[in-house]
Parts: sequence; structure tokens; C-alpha cells
Amino acid sequence: MDFLRNLLSRTLGLGSEKPEKVLDELTLDGVSRFMLSEKCKKVVCMVGAGISTAAGIPDFRSPGTGLYANLQQYNLPYPEAIFEISYFKQHPEPFFALARELYPGQFKPTVCHYFMRLLKEKGMLLRCYTQNIDTLERVAGLDQDDLVEAHGTFFTSHCIHSGCKKAYTLEWMKEKIFSSLIPKCEKCQSVVKPDIVFFGENLPSRFFSLMQSDFRNVDLLIIMGTSLQVQPFASLVSRVPTNTPRLLINKEKTGESDPFMSLMGYGCGMDFDSEKAYRHVTFGTGLGTEAEPVMLPLDGGGPGCCSEQSS
Repeated sequence: MDFLRNLLSRTLGLGSEKPEKVLDELTLDGVSRFMLSEKCKKVVCMVGAGISTAAGIPDFRSPGTGLYANLQQYNLPYPEAIFEISYFKQHPEPFFALARELYPGQFKPTVCHYFMRLLKEKGMLLRCYTQNIDTLERVAGLDQDDLVEAHGTFFTSHCIHSGCKKAYTLEWMKEKIFSSLIPKCEKCQSVVKPDIVFFGENLPSRFFSLMQSDFRNVDLLIIMGTSLQVQPFASLVSRVPTNTPRLLINKEKTGESDPFMSLMGYGCGMDFDSEKAYRHVTFGTGLGTEAEPVMLPLDGGGPGCCSEQSS
């Protein structure tokens, strides 16, 4: 009932008073001042492929340069097939060929990743929810407890046979992939797959178990480098309290209000430009990938910074 009440309040403006405005102005400076105040103690970050493009990892959807635009060499029926579990079970070769190009350990974290580590060191990071499978959040210094890897990770692997599910390490998988071998289970000889979520698979249970409490108790939501097009990840944006500021750092403006999608429980409902806007700030929209880094000072001594990219 509370969820339905809040949903109607957000989408139709029913049964609610005007939320408290906690930012003194809807700018990056306003967010910075809020972060330095006593009101901002718990920050959740939602990140996508855009925060890793500066590391040399292609995003998925950018025309011409995105991953989906450059898969012709694998002779796929359509680009997304390389991440479909049904196709993988029949034809694992294209995925593992791609995995050699993108495998963790070949890339270094970006300033976005280290900004989240700075939030952790300041005791402000409640959680990082990431769509990325590149493990760069871990390399930058975030622990498993700091992370919800919504689309899985290369960090661990398992046999795909339902009666086996034997676990394998990152090092084991790396050896197989770079030997140009299809990884086969030592116990049953079925294919071993990294624990990334393919189309047709469920998201990790950790995603659903933590999102309820995390997004109910957050003081600031920072969204970086994601198009907010993939559900149910994108719907997390709408789960924060109605007075919680939401900062979007991205090459494109996204996540704006869609009453129908919000009513279905999948809308983001962000409002950057209307007269009713009171908590949303965007930075980097309309800029190229070479835009200057965003500086968010967390104390008087040293700033955290993150460059804006879109997924």
C-alpha cells in the first residue's frame, strides 16, 4: 500500500505535500555544498558503461564506436545475440573471442571509479550499483560489500550445467580464455561461463535483497555514465525518497519523466527543466567525451572528480 501511495504521489501528484527542497540551488555547486553538510551522510551511486570508456572499454550503444556497432566479425544473427544465454549455449565461441578483448586486468580504473572510492574513504558511500562487468570498481578499491553488480561480474565463473554449477576463479577463466580454449568444467565437461548476467537470465539475488533498504535510506543519488534504458536497473532511480537529490553526470540528458512508465513502476521521473524542478541536477549533457572532469569537493583539502560519459 505504501508503495502504491508513493507511486501515485510521484506520477500523478496525488495525496502528498510538496517535498522539502534540500539543495540551495540546482547546480553542481549546490550539490557540492550539500555533500559537505551534515544532511548528506549516505550516498548511492548508480553507474554504467560510460564511466569505463575513458579506460578504453567501449560502451554498448554509442553509434559507430559502441560495442554493438562493432561485432560484425563474429557473424552474429544480431548484435545482442552475443549476450543471450540461449545463443551462448549453442555457440559460445563469439562470446569468448570478445572476452579476450575486454577481459579484466587489461584496463585501469578511471577518475569516476576513484571518486567512488573517495566516497567510501569519507564514510559516505552506502552502495555502488553498477551495470558494468569489467570489475574496475573492485580494482579501484571497492569491496564486495560496497557493490551490487547488477549485471553480474567476470570476477567469478560457474559451470552452466544445472546439476553441477562448479565454481571457478578469475585466474582459471583467464588462463582458458587467453589460451583460445572454450572453458570446460573439470567435473562434467559442460561450458563454464563468467557470472555475468546474459539476456534470459535473472539478476543476482543481491540486487533485489539490498535495493529496498538502500534506496529508502539514501541522502544523495549520483548517476554516472548510463543511458537508463535497461530495466529493472533504471527503475532504481525512482526508489529514493521524494526529497532526495539526484545528480546525473552523463553525456546525454536521460531519465526524464514518463508518466506511463512511472505508473508501470519502471519510470525514472527526473525533472531538470520545468518550473516544478526542485531536486535534480545534470552535468555534462550536450558535451563530448573530452569534456572537463567534474569536481566535487568532499572536504577542504582534496576534491573527488569524475568525468562524464554516456553508456
